[in-house]
Amino acid sequence: MEKIDKLDRQILNIISRNARIPFKDVAEECGVSRAAIHQRVQRMIDMNVIVGSGYHINPKILGFNTCTYIGVKLEKGSMYKDVVPEFEKIPEVVECHFTTGPYTMLIKLYARDNEHLMELLNGQIQEIHGVTATETLISLRQSVKREIPIFTTAE
Repeated sequence: MEKIDKLDRQILNIISRNARIPFKDVAEECGVSRAAIHQRVQRMIDMNVIVGSGYHINPKILGFNTCTYIGVKLEKGSMYKDVVPEFEKIPEVVECHFTTGPYTMLIKLYARDNEHLMELLNGQIQEIHGVTATETLISLRQSVKREIPIFTTAE
């Protein structure tokens, strides 16, 4: 795999704060040409350093007021591969992780309200074959959301 150098890290630091910043502004801040920025960004996309792009949507504006993390216990950890497709069928589930610790899986979902959350838990999640228990943690407020830190020097 190719190395990420200081300029790449500088570019990542800038575009991770504002993905819509024009390349000419990135180039100006980095002291290189716009073409160099374009080539570097494309190379990092090709290397899977940059994965995806898009807009962040505010769930609350769309009526999803309850952000919830649910620890899921399965009969056997090996059932994970069978349970993931079931979570993929539930549009409110936005993340699913296979974990260590007290839970086999940790999922994140958004619900309109507590009643909707209860419907999701009782009517869908706890009905999935292999799910033996769940523990629900409701997020009261997201205090930090950011990308992994980009240091301009290799550490």
